[in-house]
Amino acid sequence: MRELHTTRDIARELARKYSTMTHDELDILEGILIPRKFTKNELILKEGDVCREILYIDTGLLRQFYHKNGRQVTEHLGVDGTIVMCIESLFREEPTNLQVEALENSICYALPKKRLEEVALHNVNIQILYRKILEESLILSQVHADLVRFETAHDRYKRLCKLMPKVVQRAPLNYIANYLQMTPETLSRVRSASLLE
Repeated sequence: MRELHTTRDIARELARKYSTMTHDELDILEGILIPRKFTKNELILKEGDVCREILYIDTGLLRQFYHKNGRQVTEHLGVDGTIVMCIESLFREEPTNLQVEALENSICYALPKKRLEEVALHNVNIQILYRKILEESLILSQVHADLVRFETAHDRYKRLCKLMPKVVQRAPLNYIANYLQMTPETLSRVRSASLLE
């Protein structure tokens, strides 16, 4: 079991990952972080809600999905040390089509967009942190789009193992298959073939 992190630890982790910060800026960042606990299978954001915060996952596993033709489509799987947000809803302040659920008991830290933008106006390193978080989110979306558009089932799985090893180890197979836009049967075959390589 991992040790429990304080809000200060999370502020430091975010600074280390996205931007260098002065002691004062760390204080400010720590001041806007809101700890959130979610239980397994809890729906964090429902279709029609407005996304108002960026979630940093300290420990846990979250899934972002939407409904299409009566089926759930997994859009993103987030694990310890990663960010989850519904970017369009966050910026347009409009209801989202996406839903977010916890696949494990999860501890997250929320960065409310309104507060983050207020403090970013006066703190250049927090501004950089905000921009880098958004860049990372956009790049991840592009990587996923390219993965399902251009790569074979085998290559998609191998790339996911490289990009998100913790997700591959911990997420239920049906969600991994869904994220990679293949059937669970295809994923089983692909996984078996990869083990033989």
